[in-house]
Amino acid sequence: MAYQLDAAKLTIWLTAQFKSIGLNDQSTRHVVESMVSTSLRGVDSHGINLFPHYHRAIQSERIKRNPNMQFHQTAASTGTVDADHAIGHHAGAFAMERAIALARESGMSAVGVKDSTHFGAAAYFGLMAAKQDMIGFSFTNADALVKAHGAKEAFFGTNPICFCAPLDKEEPFCLDMATSTVSWNKIINLRRENGRAPEGWAYDAEGNVTTDPNVARSLSPVGGYKGYGLGMMVDVLCSLLVGGLIGKDMLPMYTSPITARRRISHFFMVLNIEKFIAPEAFKKNLQQMVDRLRSLAPLDPDVPVMVAGDPEKRMERHRLTTGIPMDESKFGEYAQIDDGIRDCLVR
Repeated sequence: MAYQLDAAKLTIWLTAQFKSIGLNDQSTRHVVESMVSTSLRGVDSHGINLFPHYHRAIQSERIKRNPNMQFHQTAASTGTVDADHAIGHHAGAFAMERAIALARESGMSAVGVKDSTHFGAAAYFGLMAAKQDMIGFSFTNADALVKAHGAKEAFFGTNPICFCAPLDKEEPFCLDMATSTVSWNKIINLRRENGRAPEGWAYDAEGNVTTDPNVARSLSPVGGYKGYGLGMMVDVLCSLLVGGLIGKDMLPMYTSPITARRRISHFFMVLNIEKFIAPEAFKKNLQQMVDRLRSLAPLDPDVPVMVAGDPEKRMERHRLTTGIPMDESKFGEYAQIDDGIRDCLVR
């Protein structure tokens, strides 16, 4: 059975739940905005499905309710953030806001974050820059889940790469991709649903391809050695530049003690378009590029040519009307926290 949840009502309910366990207002705003907007875009693995886990992590103090985040500007266009184990959505927004401010003056900026927690979808932060007529890059490292090329075991995390840029007549262009073929949350969902993974998604403990999510121990890097290399690039930017942990040394999200702090790192970059070209000209040119791509003759007449972010834009329009779907098992987790979640159902 699938439930459909109204996004506006769910936003109010989630805000109340986080505040009831003492999460500060800014952290609450960013985690709720990120989760709901991400699920509206159809990326359920990084959206509202994560609420029960975040709720437990805050109560156990893995995630601090009132972190003392510190920004250290290290040059005209660079800085670092000590997140003090804040919820990653707030830590990332805190860092991106400062990166945008630096880029407004210097033309480009880079801000690294250490001692953070899971930050949800990288797109949330890249879009912050794009909505300010800037180009935003967003990265995070994660615990070792992606098999190293040629090895039996994992070394890097799913380590996403996100690039966002403003368009003239629609919401920004947004490429948000893991450096693994899929996210680990998709393997978890398959376990819950008693499903099978497509061949090429995952490997067992000996590094052999498996379709059984229950024996999966690592994920395949996207594009083989290329995704492996990109994952390493992200870990270098996120961890080594700020003195954080690399993926191999990080505690896993779900199987480590819920009280243990994971020390995740993020990295953000911003390019101020007006320091290169008039923003309106840039947006019109990018819009033309996007429109020309969409107008290409498709291989299948029933499947139009799209660009990155198009499926998410379509899904958001759909879910704003029909609601955000949630399976019965996850809905049960929500109801155990507060049965008032039933008031968020689409009527």
